[in-house]
Parts: sequence; structure tokens; C-alpha cells
Amino acid sequence: MNFNPKHRTSNFILLIASFVIVSLILWNTNSFFKKFKDEERLKMEIWATAQTEFLSLPADADPGNLPLKVFQNNTSTPMILVNRDGSMKTNNIPKALTKDTVYLHKRMKMFESENRPITMEDKGEYLATLYYGNSEVLNKLKYYPLALLLIIFLFGAVIFFFFKTNKASEQNKLWAGMAKETAHQIGTPLSSLLGWNELLKTENINPEITKEIEKDISRLETITERFSKIGSLPKLEVHEIVNETKNAFDYLKLRSSKLVHFTFHSQIEGAMVLLNPSLYQWTIENLVKNGIDAMRGKGTITLEIVRDHHFVNILVSDSGHGIPKSDYQSIFNPGVTSKKRGWGLGLSLVKRIVEEYHKGKVKVLSSSKQGTIMQISLQIHSNKQQI
Repeated sequence: MNFNPKHRTSNFILLIASFVIVSLILWNTNSFFKKFKDEERLKMEIWATAQTEFLSLPADADPGNLPLKVFQNNTSTPMILVNRDGSMKTNNIPKALTKDTVYLHKRMKMFESENRPITMEDKGEYLATLYYGNSEVLNKLKYYPLALLLIIFLFGAVIFFFFKTNKASEQNKLWAGMAKETAHQIGTPLSSLLGWNELLKTENINPEITKEIEKDISRLETITERFSKIGSLPKLEVHEIVNETKNAFDYLKLRSSKLVHFTFHSQIEGAMVLLNPSLYQWTIENLVKNGIDAMRGKGTITLEIVRDHHFVNILVSDSGHGIPKSDYQSIFNPGVTSKKRGWGLGLSLVKRIVEEYHKGKVKVLSSSKQGTIMQISLQIHSNKQQI
């Protein structure tokens, strides 16, 4: 398949740029988190120093204003102070839980996992151990990168879907306009051909010639009808899937090179499906022609119809060069083609006709150097369904 290298390069550059931006955001946030954590550590060490001085004072001594101000300034960091006699003092922990020793021991283990405890000593004599956790601000900062990435992702998704929808809408209007204009332009010479064919019938020529011309005129009328329906919702009616498929297959068989061997096989009979025959036959023709192009005009085209529970699968196989697995999805995008000539709209139209109009599925079932199998899946119509 042919792809635009500039498009791939721009996508790659955009991906790298996005990765760099996200990495810088995470790195900057992580640096700020560490800096804030170090500042909290310094604040707790100052608190521990003030507490050490307070504990080392005689019972009747005046501690002064500085230790008290240090104690009062800590209004956010949760802490548990374990004295050498085993008694505990808490700060910034719910009062209802300060007497629950089981809860306090669990919090001490959690604090120890978050921050290294501070041991308080006075002249080599152990006084107490301070366990402290992250403040509420620090905990929020820890999840800030995730929240920021989520916002960026959502914002990017909204922009992406907006432009994608807008672009798809513009493309659909363009294609629909081109298709209807094509149908309109074909109409004039088609009417003229009908008149000329009637004149030929009055001449002394082989009737088989005018009969074949009528077939091709009928074919042109079908093509005109197809193009006129692009951009509008087609009417679906109940049809027998095998006959409709075989009609399209046989038409191409008669008008293709003798170097292409055609094989048709159906495992089912009488399966009724909601179809627009004209558009459905167009999909079969597109898939068969794609297969012939992949084989470069020489090989085997096989069409098989099988049942899969409430669905019927139409399998179109060719003996061409195959499709890379990475391109299974992209080949249905408009403009993607392996041919030097062509607009790459065939498989895009197939997907639209099958999935949007007939509510079915089309996909590459398998592909290798020995050939490719394309699959169309349509739901079998039951009497309970409404047309």
C-alpha cells in the first residue's frame, strides 16, 4: 500500500513533542514535590529541636516563647511523638482517634514508610522519636501529575474528535456532491446511447450486438443509480443473499480477463438479508476488482458464502501479494491505495456501504504472501424484524 511519508513524519514529530512535554511536566512536578518534601522535613527537624529543648528543661523552668511558637506553627503535618516511657502525643490527628493505640500504631507504620522518623536526644540521652506523615498539601501534590495528565488527555481528545468529525463531515459533503454530479453528467450521454441503440435495432445487424449493448446500458444505469445514492440513506429491502452475490460475481466473471480464474461456492440457500441490491453489488465488485489488482490481473478469485449463527459471511479471496497486518485497518481509509492510479476510495466506500448503510461488518479476515481473504458479515433477516 502507498502512504504519505510526510504525514507519517508529522505524526511522529507530534508524538515525540507530546512525549517531551509530558515528561517535562512530570519531571518538574516531581522536582517540586521533592523540594516541598525537603522543606517539610526541615520544618519537622526544627520542631523536633524545639521539643528536645523543651523536654530537657527542668520542670520549673520557663521554656520561653520560641519553642511555643514553633509548636503552634505546625497546623498541617500529622505527627505522633513517642516518649521514652512509651507515652504518645499527637498533633493534627482527629481527636476521636488519639486514644486508639491500635490506630496510632498503624499510622506510625504508615508515617515511617513516608518519612524517616526523627530521633530526639539530649547529650546522648534518648528522649523521644517523632513520626510524621505527609501534609494534606503534599498528598494532593503527589496526585497532581495524574490529574494534569487526565486534563491534557481529555482536552486533546475533545480537540481530536472535533477536528476529525469536522473533517469527516466536509469530506462526506465533497464526496456526496461529486457523486451526485457524476450521476447527473452520465445521465445525458446515457439517454443518447439508448436512442442510438434503438436505431441500431432497425438496421440489418446481428441482434446479439444490440442485446449486449443493452446490457452495458443497463449497467451504466445501475452505476448512475449508485452514485446518486451516495450521501443519502438508501432504502433496504429483503433479498436472497446468494442470488444477489452471484449476480455481481457472474457479471465481473464474464467481463474479466481469461487469466483470472473465478470460483463461487455457497454453503447456504435461501438466506434473506436486508439489502440495497445496487449498493451491495457495488461492494462485491469493489472487493473482486481489488483482488484482481492485487494479483496483477492473473490468478484465482474465490467467493464463498457461509453461515455464522445469525449472520451470513461473504468471503472474497484472491491469490495476490497480500496485505501487511499493520495495514488491516488503514486500507479502509480514504486515499489509501497500492495502485499508481486511483483515488483509493474503493474500500472506503465498501466500509461505508456495509457498516453505515447495512449495519454489517467488513474486515481483512487473513492475509499472507499466498493471498488475502476479505469478509463481509450481514445479519440474517427474520420474519420478526421490520423492514
